[in-house]
Amino acid sequence: MEKLIERGLVASRWVMAPFYLGLVVALFVVLLKFCQELVHYIEGSWFISDEETVTGALQLVDLALLASLILIVIFSGYENFVSRIDGTDHDSWPSWMTQVDFSGLKLKMLASIVLISAIQLLKGFMQIEKLSDRDLYWLVGIHIVFMVSSVLLALSDWLQAKAGHGNN
Repeated sequence: MEKLIERGLVASRWVMAPFYLGLVVALFVVLLKFCQELVHYIEGSWFISDEETVTGALQLVDLALLASLILIVIFSGYENFVSRIDGTDHDSWPSWMTQVDFSGLKLKMLASIVLISAIQLLKGFMQIEKLSDRDLYWLVGIHIVFMVSSVLLALSDWLQAKAGHGNN
């Protein structure tokens, strides 16, 4: 009975596979939005101000970071929770894709979120005359929360790793 339960639990990891396939679909949606923004950015490039130029470029960077975050979650999550990926058949396979553990995944995700938050904050500052003080306070506050959370998580992982090495 115990073996049957364990096999069932191990097999249940495949329930996660559709989530990662759904994230691939989300990646295509982000690509579509990126293409829309790029076309809009190029079309208006002759008529927009310097601030709008920077804000438009930041929007593209923001979408690229979001796509990167989704890709990291797809590959790392699948590799960590569903099944190993064999990249030996692919010459251009990035080595990091199968080397990000759960701790590394958390840190990469938080780093991406902090970067996305920083871009939102920078876009807010580029349009400072259009935003209220309250809106700017929220942008700064949220960014600080993400940064502090990232630092605390990294510190927690570092302390855990250090304590683990001391026990060996």
